[in-house]
Amino acid sequence: MNDASPTELTLPIAGMTCASCVNRIERFLRKTEGVEAATVNLATESATIRYLPALADRAALVGAIESAGYDVRRQPVGLAAGTLPAVVGEDTAEDVDRAREEHALLVKAVASIAVALGIMALMFAPQPWLAAMDLDRFVLVPATFIQFWAGRAFYRSAWRALRHGTTTMDTLVAVGTSAAWAYSVVVALVPGVVERAGVAAVTYFDSATIIIGLVLLGRWLEARAKARTTGAIRRLAALDATTARVVRDGVDHEIALDSVRRGDLLRVRPGEKVPVDGIVVDGRSAIDASMLTGEPIPVGVGPGDEVIGATLNTTGSFVMRATHVGADTALARIVDLVQRAQGSKAPIQRLADRVAEVFVPVVLVTAAVTFAIWFVFGPEPRLTLALTSFISVLVIACPCAMGLATPTAIMVGTGRGAEAGILIRGGEALETAHRVRAVVLDKTGTLTLGRPTVVAVTPA
Repeated sequence: MNDASPTELTLPIAGMTCASCVNRIERFLRKTEGVEAATVNLATESATIRYLPALADRAALVGAIESAGYDVRRQPVGLAAGTLPAVVGEDTAEDVDRAREEHALLVKAVASIAVALGIMALMFAPQPWLAAMDLDRFVLVPATFIQFWAGRAFYRSAWRALRHGTTTMDTLVAVGTSAAWAYSVVVALVPGVVERAGVAAVTYFDSATIIIGLVLLGRWLEARAKARTTGAIRRLAALDATTARVVRDGVDHEIALDSVRRGDLLRVRPGEKVPVDGIVVDGRSAIDASMLTGEPIPVGVGPGDEVIGATLNTTGSFVMRATHVGADTALARIVDLVQRAQGSKAPIQRLADRVAEVFVPVVLVTAAVTFAIWFVFGPEPRLTLALTSFISVLVIACPCAMGLATPTAIMVGTGRGAEAGILIRGGEALETAHRVRAVVLDKTGTLTLGRPTVVAVTPA
C-alpha cells in the first residue's frame, strides 16, 4: 500500500457512557497528526479513523484514545483482512467480555434497587421498637455498600474524566449520589449538628441507592439493545460457506474457506454453497442466487459464467476458478457496507454530539446555581430543600438518550434492511428516506413473493 494514500481502521472502545464521550474522543483523534477523519459511534462502541500511514499508525491512534481517558478493547471490530465476522453461534472474546459486563450490570442494578426498596419499606413502616436515629444507622451499612460497590464504575469514570479535564454523564451521577449519601451519613452519625443548624434530620440513603440502581438498569437495557443490533451482521456472515473443495492434481481436498486462494480450482456439488466468487470452467448447473439478487428461480450456469460466493448450487456439479476470495467477495463487501452504514452518523446525530459536548458542564453549573438560590432565598428547611433540588438537577439531566437514540436507530434500520435484501449506504440516506416519493426498480424479481404461482390455465 502506498503510504501517501489514506487507510481506514476501526477500533473498539471501552468506557464510553454518553454523547459527550463521543465528541471528546473525536476531538483527540482529529488532533493527531496524520488523521484525516474520525467518527465515533456510541451504539457500536467503535471509532472509524481515516489516516495517512506515513504520519500515524495504530499505536498513535490508540494513544490518542487513551489520552482522552478511554480504553481500546483487545479484539478488533469489523472486517479483518480476508475474513468475515464470526457467524451465529460463535462467541468471540469480545462477546464473552460484553456478556460478562452485561451480567455484572444486571446484578448490581438488581442489588441496588432491592436495597433501595428495603430502605424505603423500613422508613415508611411503623417501627416503634426502633428509633429513627437507630434506623438511619442501621441502613447506613447497606447504603454505603451499594454506593461504593455498585457505584464504583461512576466514580472511576468521573475520576478518569476529571484527570483529563473533562466531565461525563458519570460525573453527574457520582456528584449527585455522593452529595445525597454524604449528607445522610452526617445526619445518621451526628444528627445534633444538623438539628442545631435548624435543618430537619432527614436521610436520603434510599434516593442515592435507587438512582444508582435505575441508571445501572438503564445501562443494562442499552447494552442488551446494542448486542441485538449487531446480530444482523452475523446473520449475513452466516450465509457464507465454511469449507471449500479444492481440486489439485485431479483429486478433491476439503479445506477451510480462508485457505482458498485466487486461481484455485474448486468443485461445487449439488446442494452446496458456492464458496467464493469465481468463473465456471467445467460442468453445468443452476444457481439459486436469491440471497443476492432476489430472483427466486435458479439461473443456469456453464463454462465462462460468473458465480457468486454464498449462493446455492441446486442440480449439477461444476468446477470453478476462484477470482475473488476473503474480503474481496461480494458477500464480504456487503457485510462491510452494512458495518459502515451502522457506524455512520446522521446529520441530527452530529448536532446531538455538539450539544453533548457542553451539556454536562452546563448541568453542573445549573445545579450549583439551583442549590445557591434555594439555600439563600428558599423556605426552611433550606439546606434540605437546596440539597434535594441540587441532586434532582444532576440526576434528571441525562444526555444518554440523546446520544444513543439516533445511532441505535441507524443500527436497527440498516441491519433489518440488510436482512431483507435492502442495503442502506449510511445514516444520512436513512434520515432523508422519508422524502422519497417514488422508487424505481430495475428488475421484476425484486417484486415477486419469492415463489412461482399459477395465475392462469389455458387448455391446449
